[in-house]
Amino acid sequence: MAKRPQFRLTFAPETIEHLDRIEPKYHGFLRGTIQEQLTHTPTEETRNRKPMEQPAPFDASWELRCGPNDRFRVLYDVDSTSGAVSILAIGIKDRNRLLIGEEEYES
Repeated sequence: MAKRPQFRLTFAPETIEHLDRIEPKYHGFLRGTIQEQLTHTPTEETRNRKPMEQPAPFDASWELRCGPNDRFRVLYDVDSTSGAVSILAIGIKDRNRLLIGEEEYES
């Protein structure tokens, strides 16, 4: 069986501020989900992983939905050439609003 390529995860400095707005009990869950979902097939579309329509917040090209009732959103970009996934933002989805840090985005 062929080994799947492993992508290196990098986090934008702002993501620390974004996590500060999320209850600490979810931080470990988010880190684990990001690691599990984005290190091998970050550009494979699934029920919870989709390309974003442009223009998108933070110029992200992909969105990962996770957590209870899919309430968390992880916005990211993939550079397949260098094998890197850049985590650009982590937010909370509340109905048709996306809260990232202290900012609100329409979605």
